[in-house]
This record gives sequence, C-alpha cells and structure tokens, in this order.
Amino acid sequence: MKKTKSWDWDDLRHTADLILSKLKKQNVEYVEVRLERTSGESFYISNGNLEAASFGSEEGIGVRYLLNGCLGFFSINSFGKEEIEKIINQSIKMTRKSVRIGEEIEFSEEKAEKHKYEIRQKKKIENFGIEAKLEYVKGIEKSLLEAGANVFTRTFYYVDGMTEKYYVNSNGSAIESRIPRVDLFYNFIVRENGQNMQRHWQYGIVGGFEKIERMNIEEKISEEAKAMKNTITNGISPPKGEIEVVVSPEISGIMAHESVGHPYEADRILGRESAQAGESFVNPDMIGTKIGSDMVNVADDPTIPDSFGYYLYDDEGVRARKKMLIKSGIINEFLHNRQTAAKFKIRSNGSARASEFDVEPIIRMSNTVVLPGDWKEDEIIRDTKYGIYIKNFMEWNIDDKRLNQKYKANEAYLIENGKITKPLKQPSIEITTPILWNSVNAIADNFELHAATCGKGEPMQGIPVSMGGASMRMKIRMR
Repeated sequence: MKKTKSWDWDDLRHTADLILSKLKKQNVEYVEVRLERTSGESFYISNGNLEAASFGSEEGIGVRYLLNGCLGFFSINSFGKEEIEKIINQSIKMTRKSVRIGEEIEFSEEKAEKHKYEIRQKKKIENFGIEAKLEYVKGIEKSLLEAGANVFTRTFYYVDGMTEKYYVNSNGSAIESRIPRVDLFYNFIVRENGQNMQRHWQYGIVGGFEKIERMNIEEKISEEAKAMKNTITNGISPPKGEIEVVVSPEISGIMAHESVGHPYEADRILGRESAQAGESFVNPDMIGTKIGSDMVNVADDPTIPDSFGYYLYDDEGVRARKKMLIKSGIINEFLHNRQTAAKFKIRSNGSARASEFDVEPIIRMSNTVVLPGDWKEDEIIRDTKYGIYIKNFMEWNIDDKRLNQKYKANEAYLIENGKITKPLKQPSIEITTPILWNSVNAIADNFELHAATCGKGEPMQGIPVSMGGASMRMKIRMR
C-alpha cells in the first residue's frame, strides 16, 4: 500500500466540493467527484516465515465529467490549489479536442441521493495490533499442520483496511461511507504416497475483526487437509456418463459468478469489454429468454450484511439494490452503469465500481448467488440413488463468451443409495451455460457466501465480491 501525506478528511471533502464547483463553471453537462482514502495492514507468511508486511494509507480524488457528449476523466493525489487548477484546465483542453473523434456519451437520469453510512465494528481492525493479527493467522497455520496430513508447503496472505469515500455530483448527490474489510487468502499442498493435491481459498468480510474470528477457519482448513489426504490415499476414479451431481454453495457460487454474473454485464454485452476482459454469449434481446429450469433464481445483491461485496451506493452515486439476473429460469435483467442504462433506455441498477480513486468505475458484480430452494442438502443426497457430491473445487476455466466451462473438483464423493461413500479423485464438469442451468432439478436452503477478488478492466481492477448461495443438484454428463 502506498504511503502518502495524511490530509484532514474535512479538508479533503472541501477540496472535492471545490473541484465540483470549478468544473460546473466550465459549462460541462455533468460532473462527479469521488474522494477515497484507504488505510490498513497486510502481511505474507510462507511456510511459517513472515516474508513481507506493509501498512499505510492512500488517498486521492477521481473526477469524471461530460463535455459536449465527450467523457473526461482525471485523478489527483496532491491537493494544492494551483495544481488542481492546472490539471482541470489541462483535462478540459484535452477533452475539447477529443470531442471531434470520440463517441457521444450519455448517462441515464438518476435521482439525487444524500446519505452517510458506516459499518460498525466491535473489534476495530485499526486498533487490533499487527502482533494479534499475526497470532491469529499462525493459529490457523497450526491447525493445518496438526491435521495429520503431510502439508508440503503453505502460504497465507492477510489484508485489512478501512475505505472512506465521499461522492458528490452536479445532480446534487452527496454520499459518504466508511467500510472496513478483512481478507485472508491461503494456499497449501498435501503430499501423500508421492501424489500432490492443492487447495487455495479466500475468506473475507465487511466489518470488524470479530467477524472473521467467528468463521472458524482453523477448523475448516484442518478438515480440508484431512479430506485431501483421504482422497489421495483412498480415492477412486469418478464415474462417467450421464449422472446426478450435487454441488455445494462453493461450486454453485463460482458457477453463478462465471456463467451468469460476467455474461450479464451490459458493457460486455455491448462489446465494451471485449478487448479487456472478454465478451458475452448474451445479446441485448435475450431479456425474457428461458436459460434454466423453473427453480433457478440467480441474484446479484450488494446489500447483504457482512458480505465481501457490500455497498449501499455505487461509484456513480446510484442506490444499490438486489438485481434478479435469472428469475424462475428466465433472463430477467443485466448489470448496468449509467452509460449502458442510457443505451438500454432504463435506469441504472447501481453496478458501477472502481477499485481505486485513479481508475474509472466500470460494471462489476457484488454478491452473485443462487437463491435458496425448498430442499435440505441431506434430503437431496438421500433422494439421489447414484451420483456425485462435490464439496469444493481445485480449478475452473471458462471461455471469453462465458459459454463453455469446466470445473475440476478437489473434495468430492460418490453417492450410493442416498449416502455419501467413497472419495473421488478430481471429477470434472465440462458443460455449456444453458445446459448447466437447465439441468438443475433440486436446490437446497443452505445459503452460504464465499469471498473472492474479481478481476476485470484495463488496467486490471481487482474488486471484492462474494459468491455462493445454495447447494443444487443437476443431471449432467460427466467426462
């Protein structure tokens, strides 16, 4: 994390208001100013050794405006009045020249919003010492090493931070927020009988340190190591052909994220992201198209409490809401920012986010989930005479259009006569998006969220999201 001079927050807010005022005098059609400050700590542990640690803060202001239909953008992290005046003049001059060659940009009309919100913490991450955080992660590592498996190598990467934002625009919006996040990523390899298995996963929450402590990561990582040893030692080859497959919320979540969330981003659909992050098999006319069985409901909801992708207003000042991407198996809506919403002649649904102050907000997922059904997970398993249960995955891949995909299991088991029996060695699901969602025949009520960092854009923007939902069963062909 970059270390810069720490400015008084009220002074920074005043600077943001000043920039807004100055640009409004330049006869722009629209302007928005986004002030952001992030402070926190991070460290990296490899095989028990602290390899790196950092702490500090970064603050700056990102500005977008429309001038004669051309979109201008600049960012600053130095707040002297002369410097601000200079960069405004330079940006306006450049944007005026670009009007002749750039496409005409239009933003959707949105309601002016005024709100201030903050996530409360019992154990404030800024007051929880680095020694205590190190001790916490070392405790997780200890549980892993005591699991009874031969852990060949392991790494842990811990990051926390408080992000403060102040957003104003020429429509009259003024939104201020303070959101703390804690993030822990680990990777380890179990080696038994000359064979290796690898597990990598991420835990993340919005809130104080007490929330990640409640996740019982020590117990979960120990169970994962034991299961990997069991798979290497006792695992059998998975069955092939058409078979019922039950997947946990971890698997249904990555499926929803990759095959629903990404292709439903309206900038992908319109070709805006094709050179940067891929395309979409979806086209603008597919709203109302059947894409899954009647029980399939997939939502993107940034308002879920404690979720890693939580926010109440996006980085264009639009109020966040739950978006029903698939409703009863039918494509219901796409993810929009104000630019794509204007092209579709609708209102934005609050899906624009930027990873930092110095990059533009683009369409992003928040928490993309399969909504729960009426079954219990154990009822689905008891109802399955012969099949496969996949608890977590080792790897996945999907094509640029988010149509053809593969999910390779890490921990998986055979289901025989309604019971989980033998461990299976890395069964793989290879499937297309329509076949996947149309094959769903049961969804459980065991809602879970799993943190992730989603990458998109140029330059690449990694942004916090959650994925998950409920376990589900599909009848598909295994290869």
